[in-house]
Amino acid sequence: MELVELFGVIAPTLRAAIRAIYMSGMLNPATTQRCDLATPASWATFYKLEVVIALAFRLNSYEASRVRQKVLESLCPRKENEANLLILSNNRQNISS
Repeated sequence: MELVELFGVIAPTLRAAIRAIYMSGMLNPATTQRCDLATPASWATFYKLEVVIALAFRLNSYEASRVRQKVLESLCPRKENEANLLILSNNRQNISS
């Protein structure tokens, strides 16, 4: 239920996205999820960070876009006072003898 709240989607949408990620072969459920007894009558499934990040790029919701933005910001931090400038020059001098 935490992932449903994090991504702002309904449970069937989340389950379908997780199933699609596993079916694509991108991630392996044996290494990225764990099921534990939450209460004597129910089980809880825990997912590794790889699944959460994959879901952020798979789901189309405002919350998922915020998670994507945070992931990308942490991978490629920007410095506000630093500017990148690219200058391309196409000057060729013809040398004839």
